Amino acid sequence: MMCRHCALPLTLPLIDLGTAPPSNAYVTVEELRRPEKWYPLRVLVCERCWLAQTEDFAGREELFTADYAYFSGLSETWLAHCKRFVDTAAARFGLNESSFVVEVAANDGTLLHYVKERGIDCLGIEPTASTAAAARARGIPVVEEFFGARLARELAAQGLKADLMVANNVLAHVPDINDFAEGFTILLKPEGVATFEFPHLMRLILETQFDTIYHEHYSYLSLGAVSRVFERAGLDIFDVEQIPTHGGSLRVFAQRLATGRESRSPAVAALLRREAEAGMNERTFYEGFQARADRIKDAFLSFLLQMKREGRKVAAYGAAAKGNTLLNYAGVKRDLLPYVCDAAPSKQGKYMPGSRIPILPPAVLAEHRPDVIVILPWNIADEIVRHHDYVRHWRGSFAVAIPRLEIWS
Repeated sequence: MMCRHCALPLTLPLIDLGTAPPSNAYVTVEELRRPEKWYPLRVLVCERCWLAQTEDFAGREELFTADYAYFSGLSETWLAHCKRFVDTAAARFGLNESSFVVEVAANDGTLLHYVKERGIDCLGIEPTASTAAAARARGIPVVEEFFGARLARELAAQGLKADLMVANNVLAHVPDINDFAEGFTILLKPEGVATFEFPHLMRLILETQFDTIYHEHYSYLSLGAVSRVFERAGLDIFDVEQIPTHGGSLRVFAQRLATGRESRSPAVAALLRREAEAGMNERTFYEGFQARADRIKDAFLSFLLQMKREGRKVAAYGAAAKGNTLLNYAGVKRDLLPYVCDAAPSKQGKYMPGSRIPILPPAVLAEHRPDVIVILPWNIADEIVRHHDYVRHWRGSFAVAIPRLEIWS
């Protein structure tokens, strides 16, 4: 395989998670009688630009389908995150009723809803029909396509250049990262600003967050790698923030290299230096990740087996993509974990891909009273515990497996 950014042949492995179906390909009752497609899930690292990336086996059309089941507006943590961002960005960049905001991967319109509330004109770009329909229901115009240089040129020709472009948790999801980045240079106004959020590869590796790896994530990103991708596309990074979402993410601020007016924050050089000091530009930083992931997987599996031997009832909460990575890599099926609860109606009544564990409404917890509830989306564990603290009435406990096995009574 060649690096998707600089075309260097890839030889440095980060992790091999065996095979798995796409993590958001939830199985319907009708599909239970049919086989699933499983693809190799292996990540390699480029030793020239240090972009970590999955091998290409599944096309984006197979991963981001019309019935895509992830809706961002169902998490109160994410709702608060989006509102804070819009408030801060509007103040920092002087956005008002004459501004124009474009969000790439707008999902169900959660973020643009707050933009619209301010009376600011906006446009969502979202390829999945299910979430695009939800955004339109909120009165948000949506272009239902994958974003890249071609679409950017078409929109720019229509006079739809942006003062602010937002791309949260999508930079890692694109197979052609160079074309995707170029699209922002094309669609931004000369002095426009783009912001990107993505899980930070340094945190992923140091904290062994291997469940963040699944087929939808084509790339795993450091500030150094993103800087190189953006510079090639004609973008300049002028600021960066470290934020807590998804177990530790970066929010990167970029402008057109030739015409941007924002001055560079010292935070950019500081974080690039920190990545270098951590060893992210050296082969040894990436070695040993597989062994640490295997230890976490083995500890989780041993825990479930112990619960079964002791006759204790176990359930899971959160039918998240990262949970599917963990369950499929550990080989967990219904005999060890009989069901997963999730608040998303789009997932209830379906089955987890691969493991085929049923997804049930949260009300089932009060009926079945499990002894332990394993929180699969550990990045929002505090929110889940707060909403379901009633399990303590029957002395139930919560558990997470990553970044280490923990049980909270």
